[in-house]
Amino acid sequence: MLDPAKVSADLAAVCAEEMEPPLRPVIKVHRFEEADLVVAEVPALDRSRKPCFYKGAGVNQGSFVRVGDDDRRLSSYEVHLLVANRGQPKDDEEVLPDAGVETLDGKLVDAFVGRLRERRPHAFADLDRHAVLRRAKVLSGDRVTLAGLLALGRYPQDFFPQLMVTFVHYPTVSGADVSTGERFIDNVAVEGPVPIMVRDTLAALRRNMSRRATVRGAGRIDTWEYPEAALREAIVNALAHRDYSPDSRGTQVQVEMYPDRLVIRNPGGLFGPVTEDNLGEEGISSARNATLLRLLEDVPIPGSTRTVCENRGSGIRTMLDALRNASMSPPRFADKISFFRVTFPNHALIGPEVVDLIRRLGERGLTGSQCLGLALLKNQQALDNKTYRSATGVDSRRATAELGDLVARGLVTQLGGRRWARYELAPGIGPGTTGSAVARADRRAEVLAALDGRELTRAEIAEVIGVSDKAVARWLRILRGEGLVELVGGAVRSPHVRYRTTGQRALDDQADE
Repeated sequence: MLDPAKVSADLAAVCAEEMEPPLRPVIKVHRFEEADLVVAEVPALDRSRKPCFYKGAGVNQGSFVRVGDDDRRLSSYEVHLLVANRGQPKDDEEVLPDAGVETLDGKLVDAFVGRLRERRPHAFADLDRHAVLRRAKVLSGDRVTLAGLLALGRYPQDFFPQLMVTFVHYPTVSGADVSTGERFIDNVAVEGPVPIMVRDTLAALRRNMSRRATVRGAGRIDTWEYPEAALREAIVNALAHRDYSPDSRGTQVQVEMYPDRLVIRNPGGLFGPVTEDNLGEEGISSARNATLLRLLEDVPIPGSTRTVCENRGSGIRTMLDALRNASMSPPRFADKISFFRVTFPNHALIGPEVVDLIRRLGERGLTGSQCLGLALLKNQQALDNKTYRSATGVDSRRATAELGDLVARGLVTQLGGRRWARYELAPGIGPGTTGSAVARADRRAEVLAALDGRELTRAEIAEVIGVSDKAVARWLRILRGEGLVELVGGAVRSPHVRYRTTGQRALDDQADE
């Protein structure tokens, strides 16, 4: 028999002495089915301290990532990215010895220099053209930097053929149509500097998108399958925040359109303090390519008065707002160290089926954001607090309250608790539900039976009938309004207040007899 105390101590020693940086997991012993389980909870390291590796194997051979039930060794590229992310990468400031001023696009440079002199006169108004470009880090001496070439170059692919965007429109949700042999509907290689690639990628998307008719008031509005503002931000983010280190310069930004989704993928995962969980939150932003982003802030997209980006950390919020205004699901983000992916589902949240479902629920007082949440649940089966916030635009506190209210109404079931809480539609609500009204469990009889001959708190009632505390609170409120249940001292908001049945119930029973 293994000694759980010794196992715990040995595990703690391995984490502290054989891992770099040292780990301090929370180790506990739990009794389960007549056995002792040693459970270790290892908090995620701050990005600035990754990767954590086994000292005996070294950083390149001893760094792993968990994939399903397996441990996969990180590639040398993934290790390089994690180490580089500990500081501010300078790959975009690399000086290109074979690229002189002649490699820059004169029209883009003129617009860029004029804008800098107008918007930032203190730094640029008194400088000549070359001095402006040097101060902006487009040039280093008389040579062009990588950031300068990408933002203002005539044809950056002369130097880096794969620093481009590939766009492919597939005929089926899995890609090529094997039954007909059709590999793709459209296939485009988008080249040029970043502002040109943004413009031409959007043009390719427009060419392949269909329009939806939306009835508003007495008229009809035609809208694209995906909001252009959301697509623009996603494309700009992919080009501006991708990894430009030497190991990644053979990889393009990939845009893939399927009948049910649009996927945009770029090399290099998220950088700095930004994570999947806090993407889009105010005050959370970080720039892997700080110089490139600063340039793109003042480079106009050809044929437009708009510059490539604002460089204010607002791109993800703009994307979410555009999708929300179009009543579409929020995008799904995936950060995989070596790449970042954003997926836009191709469906409107509030369609006729969802409107009919909400009507048949017969619930009064649902907020607009709660209706959006129900629509989201109907379309993707489960959600969490973050997804709800992204879809509705409400803050964390309000999201928690509104989701709790949906649970209390019996519309939604909560799985797990605290930060791991997820929600799904309650049984009997969702796809396949028919009838003029959605039938939901009426807990009156169960609450009254639990209180028969005794006084209980909400928590005690919840334990007896097997529902959430919020659901019990809702049914107690209804029963009190009907005169069947009353408080036994204390305030209604107190978790310690007790409830009992009233004489009214006995009268009702007698009347039934």
